[in-house]
Amino acid sequence: MIVRTTDEITGTDRDVAAKDWRSKRIILAGDGVGFSFHETTINTDSVSEFHYRHHVEAVWVVEGSGTLTNHETGEEHPLAPGTMYLLNGHERHRVTCTEQMRMMCVFNPPVTGTEVHDETGTYPPAEPVR
Repeated sequence: MIVRTTDEITGTDRDVAAKDWRSKRIILAGDGVGFSFHETTINTDSVSEFHYRHHVEAVWVVEGSGTLTNHETGEEHPLAPGTMYLLNGHERHRVTCTEQMRMMCVFNPPVTGTEVHDETGTYPPAEPVR
């Protein structure tokens, strides 16, 4: 059994921040459960580009608001508490945040926690779990 709190993750190597977002990585590949689980906060008035070519991501919005743009189709979707989106087709996408958002995210395959987005917003392919 694994029990963790976001308070104990804050300020550790599981607490990863970039210019416009912060990700508290609660479950990672090294935990050996086949997925990773994150609490992500996106700053108000920010625009973030992502493209998870090697991962499927499910996102559940629990606070805030914004817009999700699917670059593959041009479709836009409002984001608000209770909204879930699943990037099951590895879609290039943009998140425009109008009110600070807090989201719960699941990645498959799991991330290790050391990934950095490249210039296209992509994480590298998952490494085998050791």
